[in-house]
Amino acid sequence: MKIKLTTIHVDDQEKALRFYTDVLGFTRKADFSNGPYRWLTVTSPDDPDGTELQLALNDNPAAKAYQQAIFQQGQPAVMFFTDDIKADHARIQARGATFTMAPTEVTGSTIAQLNDGCGNLVQITQLARW
Repeated sequence: MKIKLTTIHVDDQEKALRFYTDVLGFTRKADFSNGPYRWLTVTSPDDPDGTELQLALNDNPAAKAYQQAIFQQGQPAVMFFTDDIKADHARIQARGATFTMAPTEVTGSTIAQLNDGCGNLVQITQLARW
């Protein structure tokens, strides 16, 4: 058994697609509609057949309440891993992202957080190598 898909709720799918592809550097994997419903996923260009991140429109009241509460608490909705957080921080910042936390050393890793502009905080993590 393996994880193939995880979902993040966004308040604007087109804006989210631009952020996750143009700013973070992910690749659009699936994008199709059925009436008002749009199935939209992105994936890492390093693993195009790996786990997909669904950018789901936040039109579910329960999901919207959860998303807003997590955001207000300063908790990331999603976490990505990197081997070079300083380079990724510089690259992402140069593409216009707003970081709420610059790369910061914590126990066992260095983390940075940014706002995706669609209602979520994103955490980027580089694990410490001892």
